[in-house]
Amino acid sequence: MSARWTTAVLDPQTPGGLAVARSPEGFLVDGNGALFPRQWLKERGLDVLSEHGIGHLDGEPVFLLELRAAGEVSGCSWRGLRAFMLEGDFDTYKVLGYAAQIGTWAREHRFCGSCGQAMHQIHWERAMYCQACDLRSYPRISPSMIVLVTHGDEILLARSPRFVTGVYSTLAGFAEPGESAEDCLVREVREEVAVEVRNIQYVGSQCWPFPHSMMLGFHAEYAGGEIVMQPDEIEDAKWFNVRELPPLPAGRSIARYLIDLYVARRLGQPEPQLPR
Repeated sequence: MSARWTTAVLDPQTPGGLAVARSPEGFLVDGNGALFPRQWLKERGLDVLSEHGIGHLDGEPVFLLELRAAGEVSGCSWRGLRAFMLEGDFDTYKVLGYAAQIGTWAREHRFCGSCGQAMHQIHWERAMYCQACDLRSYPRISPSMIVLVTHGDEILLARSPRFVTGVYSTLAGFAEPGESAEDCLVREVREEVAVEVRNIQYVGSQCWPFPHSMMLGFHAEYAGGEIVMQPDEIEDAKWFNVRELPPLPAGRSIARYLIDLYVARRLGQPEPQLPR
């Protein structure tokens, strides 16, 4: 995590600070970006569903205004989170990525999952509370395994129908209840491309706020089998030589880091750093 940005639970009654506004259409932006003086933003007549203190940027308190719908603000427009990941200041993306996860959690936990009554925001911890059930709901984090499968100078990459045209990436999937990270990895590779792996090594992790994943990155060696693509999930999968790669995922993603790291090691190049 960058020293510029630190997460924190801040009481919305705290005065001043900066704020971001998030609607189903993305974040509000103007020519200076997505961070606005908080009081100015609250005076724009936006339809605020909830407000959350999310941390500090360069020591300045930052708040999230989660909106019911996008509104018109003169000189401003709405931009999706992925656009911030691909371009601009990485610290701003970290702020907005965290805000997106908190906003999604707050929107999805307005009512108790046990009794259906309205839940209330607790200001001293990141939780929504149902007084009738004495139930607290905390932000959801979904563990996902992402793995680069290698065989000497070749790497196994695949593409989903949901990917940008032409882009190939590593294999990934969510953990099931009762699975270890390694069990999940082996199962997902077997399901998606029908090959077996060995020598599993943990590489690193990355928060993936689309909407609330924790990506655990691994490297694994090919152990056997022929590629058989999972219907409706994998559009194409093949082996690529490290010197002849297809279009790859965004440079700030852990998928791209896993690929770049292995390529650098095979070719004797400087190793990249995983963005944090």
